[in-house]
Amino acid sequence: MNESRFKRMKDLPSTHLLGSGTPMCSGCGGLEALHEIYDILGPKTVFVNAAGCMTLLAVYPFTPFRGSWLYTAMASAPAGAQGIRDALDILIEQQRLPVEEDLEVVVLTGDGAAYGMGLSSTSGAMERDLNFLYICYDNEGYGNTGQQFSGATPHAARTATSKGPHGFAGFKKDLFSIWAAHKPSYVATVIGAEPLDLARKIEKAMQLKGPRLIIALAPCPTGWDYDPRESADIGKLAVSTGVWPLKEYVDGRVVHTKVPKQRQPVEDYLEKQGRFAHLFEPQRNEQLLQELQNSIDSYWAEIEH
Repeated sequence: MNESRFKRMKDLPSTHLLGSGTPMCSGCGGLEALHEIYDILGPKTVFVNAAGCMTLLAVYPFTPFRGSWLYTAMASAPAGAQGIRDALDILIEQQRLPVEEDLEVVVLTGDGAAYGMGLSSTSGAMERDLNFLYICYDNEGYGNTGQQFSGATPHAARTATSKGPHGFAGFKKDLFSIWAAHKPSYVATVIGAEPLDLARKIEKAMQLKGPRLIIALAPCPTGWDYDPRESADIGKLAVSTGVWPLKEYVDGRVVHTKVPKQRQPVEDYLEKQGRFAHLFEPQRNEQLLQELQNSIDSYWAEIEH
């Protein structure tokens, strides 16, 4: 990005800035969610970005954000957020920074950091009651390096490192519950395909202090193997099939913010993604498909009763 173009971009509203001129994948569900989140957060933010897909948003010395940006190693973003938050608090206490110029400290990571490599430093930040907002774009694998499995990869999905006839043998980690066990200020799941639900949760999170997590399911055309034009449809199917429950933890309670009245079969979601093609071809794997359906049914049976 040349300097003259950057100067022109500075005069554009934030909705036009995020992602402009950046080499992000077409149809990226993470970028879709981040667009919507940033429209609400606004420029009075400092993003602490762990190594991952969204690192491509910033090409030194420029970023598409109108606020500030700090790049860290994959496991270190919460530690970086601690340093920034402490520095801001000290400057305010010393009256070197007016309170009205305070910044929202926002950690931005993929699921590789959030569910795995950065979980230790995140837990420590929560124990210290760090006042920060943590945004995880969850594309269910190490998307920036070829979609190897991560702690967020769902059972039976094919990845670059799970190529057997049954896909990934493990199960997706429940990051929502791990955070909730720390008793933070707020935890919520969102998806870009449900923008009103997402907007309400970001606005609620901004009104709170302390550790706050937003987990955004991020449909990934390259990693999940589907046409980029279908990202929004796949996002909606994730919700309507019950695969991705929209919920929040606040005041010690978990509340589901959108409950599908009649859930669609899970295979409606799976069959649109090449990473699950082995469940349908060359012949249907009825056992695995039923196993996946039973898992979703069991989750919602507990909620409904």
